[in-house]
Amino acid sequence: MQFRFDATTITVNVPHAAALLTAVKSRLVARQGFALATINLDHLVKLKTSAAFRAAYAAQDLVVADGNPIVWLSRLARRPVDLVPGSDMVLPLARVAAQTGRKVALVGTTEAALHTAADAMRAAIPGLDIALTIAPPMGFDPQSAEAAALLKQLEAADIGLAFLALGAPKQEALAARGRELAPHVGFASIGAGLDFLAGTQQRAPDWVRRIAMEWAWRMASNPGRLVPRYWACFKLLPGEAVKAITSRG
Repeated sequence: MQFRFDATTITVNVPHAAALLTAVKSRLVARQGFALATINLDHLVKLKTSAAFRAAYAAQDLVVADGNPIVWLSRLARRPVDLVPGSDMVLPLARVAAQTGRKVALVGTTEAALHTAADAMRAAIPGLDIALTIAPPMGFDPQSAEAAALLKQLEAADIGLAFLALGAPKQEALAARGRELAPHVGFASIGAGLDFLAGTQQRAPDWVRRIAMEWAWRMASNPGRLVPRYWACFKLLPGEAVKAITSRG
Protein backbone atom coordinates (compact mmCIF):
# COMPACT_ATOMS: atom_id res chain seq x y z
CA MET A 1 0.00 0.00 0.00
CA GLN A 2 1.44 3.37 -1.05
CA PHE A 3 0.59 7.01 -0.40
CA ARG A 4 2.05 9.65 -2.71
CA PHE A 5 2.71 13.27 -1.77
CA ASP A 6 4.34 15.21 -4.61
CA ALA A 7 7.82 13.67 -4.92
CA THR A 8 7.49 11.56 -1.76
CA THR A 9 6.03 8.05 -1.67
CA ILE A 10 5.25 6.42 1.67
CA THR A 11 4.88 2.64 1.53
CA VAL A 12 3.25 0.40 4.13
CA ASN A 13 5.93 -2.24 3.70
CA VAL A 14 5.20 -4.56 6.63
CA PRO A 15 1.91 -6.39 6.03
CA HIS A 16 1.18 -7.88 9.46
CA ALA A 17 2.41 -8.23 13.03
CA ALA A 18 4.28 -11.49 12.46
CA ALA A 19 6.30 -9.94 9.64
CA LEU A 20 7.12 -6.97 11.86
CA LEU A 21 8.40 -9.15 14.70
CA THR A 22 10.49 -11.18 12.26
CA ALA A 23 12.02 -8.06 10.72
CA VAL A 24 12.78 -6.49 14.10
CA LYS A 25 14.33 -9.70 15.47
CA SER A 26 16.59 -9.96 12.42
CA ARG A 27 17.80 -6.39 12.87
CA LEU A 28 18.32 -6.73 16.61
CA VAL A 29 20.37 -9.89 16.17
CA ALA A 30 22.48 -8.17 13.50
CA ARG A 31 22.81 -5.06 15.71
CA GLN A 32 21.38 -3.08 12.83
CA GLY A 33 19.34 0.02 13.61
CA PHE A 34 15.94 0.82 12.15
CA ALA A 35 13.01 3.20 12.44
CA LEU A 36 9.45 1.92 12.73
CA ALA A 37 6.46 4.16 11.98
CA THR A 38 2.77 3.34 12.45
CA ILE A 39 0.78 5.24 9.86
CA ASN A 40 -2.81 6.40 10.40
CA LEU A 41 -5.18 9.01 8.95
CA ASP A 42 -3.90 11.76 11.24
CA HIS A 43 -0.43 11.10 9.87
CA LEU A 44 -1.77 11.37 6.32
CA VAL A 45 -3.18 14.81 7.15
CA LYS A 46 0.19 15.90 8.52
CA LEU A 47 2.04 14.38 5.57
CA LYS A 48 -0.04 16.44 3.15
CA THR A 49 0.83 19.71 4.84
CA SER A 50 4.37 19.23 6.19
CA ALA A 51 7.45 18.71 4.05
CA ALA A 52 9.48 18.07 7.20
CA PHE A 53 7.14 15.27 8.24
CA ARG A 54 7.33 13.76 4.76
CA ALA A 55 11.13 13.77 4.99
CA ALA A 56 11.00 12.11 8.41
CA TYR A 57 8.60 9.45 7.16
CA ALA A 58 10.72 8.77 4.10
CA ALA A 59 13.56 7.85 6.48
CA GLN A 60 11.52 5.15 8.24
CA ASP A 61 12.63 1.61 7.44
CA LEU A 62 9.46 -0.17 8.57
CA VAL A 63 5.90 1.14 8.20
CA VAL A 64 2.76 -0.63 9.44
CA ALA A 65 -0.94 0.23 9.28
CA ASP A 66 -2.07 1.72 12.59
CA GLY A 67 -5.74 2.42 12.00
CA ASN A 68 -8.63 0.66 10.33
CA PRO A 69 -9.01 3.30 7.60
CA ILE A 70 -5.49 2.50 6.38
CA VAL A 71 -6.45 -1.19 6.27
CA TRP A 72 -9.65 -0.37 4.37
CA LEU A 73 -7.74 1.77 1.87
CA SER A 74 -5.26 -1.06 1.31
CA ARG A 75 -8.12 -3.38 0.47
CA LEU A 76 -9.57 -0.86 -1.97
CA ALA A 77 -6.16 -0.72 -3.63
CA ARG A 78 -6.05 -4.54 -3.71
CA ARG A 79 -2.82 -4.48 -1.71
CA PRO A 80 -4.23 -5.62 1.64
CA VAL A 81 -2.35 -5.22 4.90
CA ASP A 82 -3.41 -6.08 8.45
CA LEU A 83 -4.04 -3.73 11.33
CA VAL A 84 -0.90 -3.39 13.49
CA PRO A 85 -1.53 -0.75 16.20
CA GLY A 86 1.69 0.58 17.63
CA SER A 87 0.35 0.52 21.18
CA ASP A 88 -0.47 -3.20 20.82
CA MET A 89 3.08 -3.97 19.71
CA VAL A 90 4.98 -2.55 22.69
CA LEU A 91 5.07 -5.80 24.67
CA PRO A 92 5.63 -8.11 21.66
CA LEU A 93 8.52 -5.93 20.45
CA ALA A 94 10.00 -5.72 23.95
CA ARG A 95 9.74 -9.50 24.20
CA VAL A 96 11.81 -9.84 21.01
CA ALA A 97 14.42 -7.49 22.50
CA ALA A 98 14.60 -9.67 25.61
CA GLN A 99 14.89 -12.84 23.53
CA THR A 100 17.81 -11.38 21.57
CA GLY A 101 19.54 -9.99 24.65
CA ARG A 102 19.27 -6.35 23.58
CA LYS A 103 18.70 -3.41 25.90
CA VAL A 104 15.54 -1.28 25.77
CA ALA A 105 15.00 2.44 26.35
CA LEU A 106 11.74 4.30 26.96
CA VAL A 107 11.62 7.88 25.69
CA GLY A 108 8.77 10.35 26.06
CA THR A 109 5.68 11.06 28.19
CA THR A 110 6.56 11.75 31.89
CA GLU A 111 9.07 10.31 34.35
CA ALA A 112 6.28 8.88 36.50
CA ALA A 113 4.57 7.23 33.53
CA LEU A 114 7.87 5.84 32.24
CA HIS A 115 8.70 4.21 35.57
CA THR A 116 5.22 2.70 35.88
CA ALA A 117 5.32 1.45 32.28
CA ALA A 118 8.80 0.01 32.86
CA ASP A 119 7.60 -1.88 35.93
CA ALA A 120 4.66 -3.28 33.95
CA MET A 121 6.92 -4.35 31.11
CA ARG A 122 9.43 -6.05 33.41
CA ALA A 123 6.61 -7.90 35.16
CA ALA A 124 5.24 -9.13 31.83
CA ILE A 125 8.62 -10.03 30.32
CA PRO A 126 11.13 -11.69 32.67
CA GLY A 127 14.70 -10.78 31.77
CA LEU A 128 13.78 -7.57 29.95
CA ASP A 129 16.61 -5.04 30.37
CA ILE A 130 15.16 -1.50 30.36
CA ALA A 131 18.43 0.38 30.62
CA LEU A 132 17.21 3.96 30.17
CA THR A 133 14.03 5.96 30.75
CA ILE A 134 14.13 9.50 29.40
CA ALA A 135 11.30 12.04 29.62
CA PRO A 136 12.27 15.06 27.49
CA PRO A 137 11.03 18.46 28.73
CA MET A 138 8.05 20.34 27.33
CA GLY A 139 8.88 21.95 24.00
CA PHE A 140 11.44 19.26 23.15
CA ASP A 141 12.75 19.79 19.61
CA PRO A 142 13.93 16.67 17.72
CA GLN A 143 16.31 18.89 15.71
CA SER A 144 17.96 20.46 18.75
CA ALA A 145 21.39 19.89 20.27
CA GLU A 146 19.57 18.35 23.25
CA ALA A 147 18.01 15.77 20.93
CA ALA A 148 21.40 15.00 19.39
CA ALA A 149 22.81 14.39 22.88
CA LEU A 150 19.88 12.09 23.70
CA LEU A 151 20.46 10.04 20.56
CA LYS A 152 24.18 9.75 21.25
CA GLN A 153 23.34 8.63 24.79
CA LEU A 154 21.19 5.81 23.37
CA GLU A 155 23.99 4.74 21.04
CA ALA A 156 26.63 4.86 23.78
CA ALA A 157 24.42 2.77 26.10
CA ASP A 158 24.17 0.04 23.42
CA ILE A 159 20.38 0.31 23.28
CA GLY A 160 18.86 -2.16 20.84
CA LEU A 161 15.27 -0.89 20.90
CA ALA A 162 14.06 2.58 21.89
CA PHE A 163 10.33 3.14 22.26
CA LEU A 164 9.45 6.73 21.35
CA ALA A 165 6.26 8.06 22.96
CA LEU A 166 6.46 11.68 21.85
CA GLY A 167 3.49 11.84 19.47
CA ALA A 168 3.62 12.70 15.78
CA PRO A 169 5.54 14.36 14.23
CA LYS A 170 8.18 14.59 16.98
CA GLN A 171 8.72 10.87 17.43
CA GLU A 172 9.14 10.16 13.72
CA ALA A 173 11.48 13.15 13.34
CA LEU A 174 13.61 11.95 16.25
CA ALA A 175 13.72 8.42 14.82
CA ALA A 176 14.78 9.76 11.42
CA ARG A 177 17.60 11.74 13.00
CA GLY A 178 18.52 8.71 15.05
CA ARG A 179 19.22 6.74 11.90
CA GLU A 180 22.20 9.04 11.42
CA LEU A 181 23.34 9.72 15.00
CA ALA A 182 22.49 6.33 16.55
CA PRO A 183 22.80 3.88 13.67
CA HIS A 184 22.75 0.74 15.84
CA VAL A 185 19.54 1.64 17.69
CA GLY A 186 16.09 0.51 16.60
CA PHE A 187 13.41 3.18 17.07
CA ALA A 188 9.72 2.32 17.44
CA SER A 189 7.30 5.27 17.40
CA ILE A 190 4.36 4.13 19.51
CA GLY A 191 2.46 7.29 20.51
CA ALA A 192 0.45 6.69 23.67
CA GLY A 193 1.59 3.06 24.03
CA LEU A 194 3.60 3.68 27.20
CA ASP A 195 0.83 5.79 28.74
CA PHE A 196 -1.60 2.92 28.16
CA LEU A 197 0.76 0.53 29.95
CA ALA A 198 1.22 3.02 32.79
CA GLY A 199 -2.53 3.63 33.09
CA THR A 200 -2.14 7.39 32.63
CA GLN A 201 -4.31 7.14 29.51
CA GLN A 202 -7.22 4.74 29.12
CA ARG A 203 -7.47 2.57 26.03
CA ALA A 204 -10.88 1.92 24.54
CA PRO A 205 -12.49 -1.34 25.74
CA ASP A 206 -11.82 -4.46 23.66
CA TRP A 207 -15.38 -4.60 22.31
CA VAL A 208 -15.09 -1.01 21.05
CA ARG A 209 -11.86 -1.85 19.23
CA ARG A 210 -13.37 -5.02 17.75
CA ILE A 211 -16.08 -2.97 16.00
CA ALA A 212 -13.52 -0.40 14.77
CA MET A 213 -14.97 2.42 16.88
CA GLU A 214 -11.96 3.30 19.02
CA TRP A 215 -11.78 6.68 17.31
CA ALA A 216 -15.31 7.53 18.51
CA TRP A 217 -14.50 6.43 22.06
CA ARG A 218 -11.37 8.59 22.08
CA MET A 219 -13.18 11.55 20.57
CA ALA A 220 -15.89 11.39 23.22
CA SER A 221 -13.23 11.38 25.93
CA ASN A 222 -11.52 14.54 24.64
CA PRO A 223 -13.77 16.31 22.12
CA GLY A 224 -12.06 19.69 22.31
CA ARG A 225 -8.78 18.31 21.05
CA LEU A 226 -9.94 15.40 18.89
CA VAL A 227 -13.04 16.64 17.06
CA PRO A 228 -11.00 19.01 14.83
CA ARG A 229 -8.38 16.30 14.25
CA TYR A 230 -10.91 13.65 13.25
CA TRP A 231 -12.84 16.09 11.08
CA ALA A 232 -9.66 16.74 9.10
CA CYS A 233 -9.20 12.97 8.80
CA PHE A 234 -12.77 12.41 7.59
CA LYS A 235 -12.39 15.11 4.95
CA LEU A 236 -9.27 13.40 3.67
CA LEU A 237 -10.73 9.90 3.45
CA PRO A 238 -12.90 10.17 0.28
CA GLY A 239 -10.02 11.47 -1.80
CA GLU A 240 -7.71 8.75 -0.52
CA ALA A 241 -10.36 6.13 -1.32
CA VAL A 242 -10.51 7.36 -4.93
CA LYS A 243 -6.70 7.25 -5.16
CA ALA A 244 -6.68 3.71 -3.77
CA ILE A 245 -9.20 2.48 -6.35
CA THR A 246 -7.44 4.18 -9.27
CA SER A 247 -4.07 2.76 -8.17
CA ARG A 248 -5.17 -0.82 -8.77
CA GLY A 249 -2.77 -2.60 -11.07
